[in-house]
Amino acid sequence: MKRKTPVMKPALIITIGLAFLGLYACEPKTEEKKVAGKFCLSDTMQKMVAIDSVRVCAIDDELHLSGEVSFDENKIVKVYPNSSGQVLEVKVTFGDKVAAGQVLAVIKSADVAGNYTDLSGADADLKIAKRKLDNAESLYKNGISSEREYEEAKQDYEKAVASKAKIESLIRINGGGNTQASGTYIIKAPIAGYVVEKKINAGNFIRTDNGDNLFTIGDLRNVWVLANVFEADISKIKEGQAARVTTLAYPDKVFNGKIDKVSEVLDPSNKALRVRVKIDNPQMLLKPEMFTNVIVTNTENKTAVCVPSSAVVEESGKQFLVMYNDNCDLKVLPVDILKIVGDKTYLRGDIPSGQKLITHNALMIYDEFTDNQ
Repeated sequence: MKRKTPVMKPALIITIGLAFLGLYACEPKTEEKKVAGKFCLSDTMQKMVAIDSVRVCAIDDELHLSGEVSFDENKIVKVYPNSSGQVLEVKVTFGDKVAAGQVLAVIKSADVAGNYTDLSGADADLKIAKRKLDNAESLYKNGISSEREYEEAKQDYEKAVASKAKIESLIRINGGGNTQASGTYIIKAPIAGYVVEKKINAGNFIRTDNGDNLFTIGDLRNVWVLANVFEADISKIKEGQAARVTTLAYPDKVFNGKIDKVSEVLDPSNKALRVRVKIDNPQMLLKPEMFTNVIVTNTENKTAVCVPSSAVVEESGKQFLVMYNDNCDLKVLPVDILKIVGDKTYLRGDIPSGQKLITHNALMIYDEFTDNQ
């Protein structure tokens, strides 16, 4: 006979299954939960960061204007011809640096030649008048001629002196020591600077009644930047305000100056007010006609909490600061930005003035700090 295989009852199966489940639930889990330790700035990190303080600042406003570089009109000289003539030689070209008294051009002039011819005639007339005066004086003293004849000789001599003086004055006006009896005269630079305008070449004929200058000499160590202000922004502009100027030629360089003149009338062509910014230009980097971007800083009468812009960390559209109390006491604080002006960020809310914070490599510390939380 075959032995019947015992059949386990369903109730017993359920009981054994529940027992096993209970034993498994009581077993300790092998996976450990990561618990962060206290974050501290390492010696290396301390060398890589900078620490500054929260401040309360007057709220600045920035106005961006377009402009262009121009000469300082108080430091340019336009050189005009002394008399008509033909240009024999031009010694300089546009952009040349010149010293005061340096020769710019040589011109052949019939007027100058005529002046020297007249001067020779005046010299001869003066010598004749002097001899007549001496002779009349001698005769008068010896009782041979009358006093009237002596006085007439004296008047003739004085007229000859005056005539020569007049011609010498014309020669001085036409160049004085820079002229020659051959009829040439030399045009010299009246000041030291740069040739910023040149309108003649060898062979040109010039006329004094034309009214045009031959050269313009400018001192570019100081320049003006002329900027346009539209009506909506006129109330924000005042003389004495600080201005920062940038150019396409030197995008990473900022030229600092001040508004020293605000026009009283609008330009009828573009309905803009012209303002002038005076800038020192010792390296001659700014050239006339360069286009510029002018940033004018206007201080409002309101104050707000401000921090260096480099201290602000942005993540997922939110802004944070890394507050610093000591190397092992740091805190990430979410902030609400009011406005950003240059290297200043103004904040809404109440953060204690003087609170220290990380300003350099703040993002690196933020990442390290939050990774350890």
